[in-house]
Amino acid sequence: MTTVTTRTVEYPADGLTMVGHLALPAGAGRRPGVLIGPEGPGRNDVQRRRADALAELGYVALAFDLHGGRWFTDPEEMLARCLPLLADPDRLREIGHAALDVLRAEPRTDPDRIAAIGYGTGGAVVLELGRADVDLRAIGTVNALTTGRPGEAVRIRCPVWAGVGSEDPIMPAGQRDAFAAEMQAAGVDWRLVIYGGALHAFHHPPVDQPVLSGVGHHPRHVERAWRDIVGLLDECVPTEMRRDA
Repeated sequence: MTTVTTRTVEYPADGLTMVGHLALPAGAGRRPGVLIGPEGPGRNDVQRRRADALAELGYVALAFDLHGGRWFTDPEEMLARCLPLLADPDRLREIGHAALDVLRAEPRTDPDRIAAIGYGTGGAVVLELGRADVDLRAIGTVNALTTGRPGEAVRIRCPVWAGVGSEDPIMPAGQRDAFAAEMQAAGVDWRLVIYGGALHAFHHPPVDQPVLSGVGHHPRHVERAWRDIVGLLDECVPTEMRRDA
């Protein structure tokens, strides 16, 4: 196991002071960077562990923030914050650009080799970065089949991988079809994986708080989705460590 260094980073976005978690791999040279967008309730230990795991693989990883350091335990409060964000691509892009600036400013990050992954609302953020013509090497999302403004998906320059649960009522078949149609019409190199029997947020461990209807953890698929994301990074922005594996 390699030594990972972590630190908390604060930065402004969407009128808030965001609190991100930056994880650095062992060594001193520049490494590829990965943005990690959190689920709708916000950034917590789950995203921090994701960043640390990617740093173990040789990436500079930033788990970014959506809500100014807040973790929502009330689903209604979470929706009151997230739904206006999801309806406003420019705000999503502002949040994404601010986090991207932090990642690029880190001396260990190779600014020409950056990928972005996201879950739920965080996935919508990274998709909007692609639609905003940001130079990313890969975009990966789970439970974030959001469609953009007409014509803007043609700006996506990199492969897009998306995963969703077959039983997700928040991202139903119609939403899957609309996302696929948008990506295909734009000529994007895209893939969609449907995890059989999984609900919304199947990738997040169970929490001791109220959750939205249709949310549920799926322990087998969470591991499969993580392997798929790591496979995307291996393909599009491999680290020296992964090349040698």
